[in-house]
Amino acid sequence: MSLSATDAWSRLLDRARTELSDHIVETWLVPLQAAEYSGEELVLNAPDQFSVEWNERRHSALLESYAPVALGHPVKIALRVQQERLQRSQMDLFVPQKGQEQATLEPEKQPNNVTLSSLNDRYTFDTFVIGKSNDLAAAAAMAVSQAPGKTYNPLFFYGPTGLGKTHLMQAIAQEIVRKNPQTRVTYITTEQFTNDVITSIGKGAMHDFRRRYRETDLFLVDDVHFIGGKNSTQEEFFHTFNALYEAGRQIVLTSDRPPSEISKLEARLASRFAWGMVADIGQPDLEHRIAILRRKAQMDHLEHTIPDDVLHFIADHVQSNVRELEGSIIKLLAYASLKHRVVTVDLAREALRDKIRTSEGAPMRSERQDRMGVIQQRVATEWGVTVEGLQSKTRTKTLTIPRQVAMYLAREILGLQLVEIGQAFGGRDHSTVIHSLERVAETMKESAEFRGRVERVRETVRHSS
Repeated sequence: MSLSATDAWSRLLDRARTELSDHIVETWLVPLQAAEYSGEELVLNAPDQFSVEWNERRHSALLESYAPVALGHPVKIALRVQQERLQRSQMDLFVPQKGQEQATLEPEKQPNNVTLSSLNDRYTFDTFVIGKSNDLAAAAAMAVSQAPGKTYNPLFFYGPTGLGKTHLMQAIAQEIVRKNPQTRVTYITTEQFTNDVITSIGKGAMHDFRRRYRETDLFLVDDVHFIGGKNSTQEEFFHTFNALYEAGRQIVLTSDRPPSEISKLEARLASRFAWGMVADIGQPDLEHRIAILRRKAQMDHLEHTIPDDVLHFIADHVQSNVRELEGSIIKLLAYASLKHRVVTVDLAREALRDKIRTSEGAPMRSERQDRMGVIQQRVATEWGVTVEGLQSKTRTKTLTIPRQVAMYLAREILGLQLVEIGQAFGGRDHSTVIHSLERVAETMKESAEFRGRVERVRETVRHSS
């Protein structure tokens, strides 16, 4: 009985899944649709011309090599753009397919109630790019994966968003589960934990709640800084932490700041968070960013699509975090497909104009620097200190308060990133800036006099612009 086009393509896809990574199959092959099959040739419809050209270069020969085994005889692969999609301006290739969306909703149950639905297959040690900004954190993560509950417990990662904290946390889980599939893993955000506390209290089911969390082998909690100020959540977290720690179970936590700087965090929790290893993850330097982009290009088989000079260009201009780097690659590919152009530095400059700092943007940066100077000068005058004092490393109370106010106004008026603000005040790290912003906001609520002084400075700065 002859196969239909759909059946033939299904068999080739099944074969491809045994040879290629899930990411490549889902991103590049699943969007293709079987159109015609003659026995000698299989015609596949692609979302757009970029997909046609990409798959012809990277995957047609591979698919044809699978045919003798999957279909029993050689088959030629032909790709074309589906006619009804030629009118579309969007690139369907980067839109999750229905199968992918469902996959994220259905938890994958493993033996012993291990739930791996939240773990990303790409978040492994093999895909993590180590540099000066994260080498300590990476070394600690690897050590924990080799001896969970014994080496560093708890392991606490902190740093700005998008730099790899969650990647390292999940890499630990992936490695531990790989070695011992029976490991019971709990991976949650602080928000999920809080919601679970509230729901369990409402249902009178705290016994089940405690049993569920305290019988796990590996406890992973993202964004633990959100626990600050939530008394009931902190109480339950404290007892859960103690039960797991005393049982020798591994605990891994992430936050955007170190334990000592989490606002409204009980002292007993702050001290416990620092019992094991506290490791920070900073922003990658230029060489590290280039290495990250190269690794992503290799993983997605983009080496011949995105030239090295384009990777250097992106690394030089997109400096905020790893997510921004990866997002820039996706946006660039989508833009190249839409314009039907080869990826070059000029095309990257067009596609990423909202992200990069071009030469035309220099006056804007200069203007922001000037306005930062105005903020520092106005605050210094109001509090009777010097601008040099605000920019210094000195931490006396006479300088700390106005320095925090200046940081607060720089964030509010100029919208600067935390790292940029920290650099303008003696090279302080992002966690210090966060603490400063929160401290000023709290004091403004508590003191009408303080709020009046801040507002007075704000108005003088705005009138000067």
